[in-house]
Amino acid sequence: MGRRVPSRHTLADYAASGRQAVRVTLVAAAGFYLFRYGLDRPVGATYALFAAVALGGLARIPGTGRQRAVMVLRLLPVCWLLVVVGTWLSVRTWSAVVGMLAVGFALAFAAVGGPRLAGAAPGLQLLYILPSFPPYAPGTLAERLAGTTTGLVLLVAAEALLFPEPAPPSYRERAADAARVAAHCAMLLATAPHALTDTDVRLAHETGRTLRSLSVPEAERPAGPGVRDRALAHTGLVARTLLSRLADLPAAPDGRPGPEVTAVLRAVAALAAAAATCLRTGRPPVTPYAELAAARARVAAASAACGPGAAPPDLPPAVLRRHAAVLEIADAALALGTAVDLAVRGRHASVETGQSRFWYASSRAPVLWWHRVRHHAGRRSVFFQNAVRIALALTAARLVAGVDTLPHGFWAMLATLSLTRTTMGETWSTIRAALVGTLAGALVTAGALTLAGTHTAVYAVVLPAWMLFAFTVGPVKGVGWAQGLFTVLVALVFAQLTTSTWKLAEERVLDVLIGSAVGAVFGVLAWPRGAHDEMHRAAAELLRRAAEIVVATGASVAGTGAGSAPTGAPGHPSLQRAIVLAESAYAQFQCEQVPFGGRPGGTVPRHVDWQATLMAGHHTLWGSERLLQPPLTVLGPAPAESVSGLGDRVAARMLLVSAALDPGGDTPTGPVPRIEPAPAALAAEPPGAPRLYYATVSWLASLTTDLTRIARE
Repeated sequence: MGRRVPSRHTLADYAASGRQAVRVTLVAAAGFYLFRYGLDRPVGATYALFAAVALGGLARIPGTGRQRAVMVLRLLPVCWLLVVVGTWLSVRTWSAVVGMLAVGFALAFAAVGGPRLAGAAPGLQLLYILPSFPPYAPGTLAERLAGTTTGLVLLVAAEALLFPEPAPPSYRERAADAARVAAHCAMLLATAPHALTDTDVRLAHETGRTLRSLSVPEAERPAGPGVRDRALAHTGLVARTLLSRLADLPAAPDGRPGPEVTAVLRAVAALAAAAATCLRTGRPPVTPYAELAAARARVAAASAACGPGAAPPDLPPAVLRRHAAVLEIADAALALGTAVDLAVRGRHASVETGQSRFWYASSRAPVLWWHRVRHHAGRRSVFFQNAVRIALALTAARLVAGVDTLPHGFWAMLATLSLTRTTMGETWSTIRAALVGTLAGALVTAGALTLAGTHTAVYAVVLPAWMLFAFTVGPVKGVGWAQGLFTVLVALVFAQLTTSTWKLAEERVLDVLIGSAVGAVFGVLAWPRGAHDEMHRAAAELLRRAAEIVVATGASVAGTGAGSAPTGAPGHPSLQRAIVLAESAYAQFQCEQVPFGGRPGGTVPRHVDWQATLMAGHHTLWGSERLLQPPLTVLGPAPAESVSGLGDRVAARMLLVSAALDPGGDTPTGPVPRIEPAPAALAAEPPGAPRLYYATVSWLASLTTDLTRIARE
């Protein structure tokens, strides 16, 4: 699995790369020539050029030009701080090394804040690396800051004004479309003939898929730790659940759903439509939310009115089973209304947020940031692993460059930064291509410096054209081309700053070789398989936690543990953390070229639908919270025994899959087992079963469906 690298490149690839190359070239050349030849400030020229290259070329901030411009503008104070700290810590090698360890880890770990911070991190690392090398010259700090500011301000203007790109649909727009489709489906189910056509079912499933993270551009994914981002991500998950529940609603017996069910479905349609309006206009869906809550309460109270343990005599099991499904639809719609209001209005939301799944609703930004950092502050987080790996590699490269006083040791650290990957396989293949490209670039550099000598006018004329070519071709052709072209580019720059000879090419090769070696060493020592192993461990831990929740929830519903399992039962926070870690591992796993192979002593599962594993965790958490809301109905002996047995079966299947994903030392290894669809016992109808029984059985059946999807053909 992993990304497939295309062997052929299209004109569209070069066009997209070329637009960004024009922006970076214009900004870098303008800043460099302004300071170098207009103001005779070589230090300012260096910082103006590398600031533009750092955040315009090395960084990979997702989004349109305007979105990148906003991000760079927000990061401007951070860039100033990095230049100041790097300048002052360069006084001694040991202080620069300690600073590199702390700053390198902090910038890499900032990826927990979302894809834009993750994309900007390499560029920010470069802005610290540049001033952290001698000479120690605090007297030039003002010039360094002026150059950095000029380069970044020009980059902001270029990103915002040159080649404007059409913005893709935002996640709010996608969620609004999903809510609108949900309203349409709910209204069809509430009116004769009370069924969805095949076209409507396909529309519901296709609309749900548009909310999957892999279907959404990185810049539009709600991945931040704030209230609005969390709520918008929650909106997408709940909207997908609502669409799925509506599409799978069983037909009404004899085509007559009953007035109470019809009222609930109409209220669901009204709330979904109001949610779509809220996402577009900001008007909170308070009234439709209250109307649906009241309609749901009327349906839920019908069974309680018949006495404990008894089902209404005039409602056959098929009707009760459908009522349970309708109540799940209502719960999903209510959660959608709450999530939408939070996503639009933040902590000022008007809709009720009492459910534990919205624990973040009243928290302030520092608390939510701390919560996100705390969740990932451990060796099982891929964000933590990546931050440790890159921080140690950069620190080692800075130590080697300082102790050996490498000429242009900055290049060695740049090589470490740009060539270190999250897996050893990727790192090694990247280094091989980079070394070949660097050697080719060094030969071109040596020839150019020998022929042009000290004629700086030649380098000044050639630099913009070469920069445009390098930033257009390098990102498309790969790391080998990028390193070779960049080798020539830095030679053209430094030849205008100091007197340079062909030995500059030799120094460039030496620095890249040292940086590559450092990256390879830490690629071997620090989690060399990237997210591959962590994905297995995280998914297995998620299923183990989910199995515990299933057993505890089944026992509580059956009456054997009702007194000890209120809403927010013990284990829910553990499952929430397991979901967070599994999702972050999955996000990195999708970006890695990971060859599947055997682990020592066994066989690794080769075909796994990881997203089905994540959805099983989410469905376990949501369903448990919903079923354990007091007051709990007493089921009676036969339904209680059935629920406990079914819960144990589903939990056992979760543990079986978990053991296959991450076998222990004494666990037999093998492929992920094929889980059969819901057993016949799930369709059993014990006498006297109330609606709570059918709601629990429906939840367990959905979990079994998730498990059947994990092992793929």
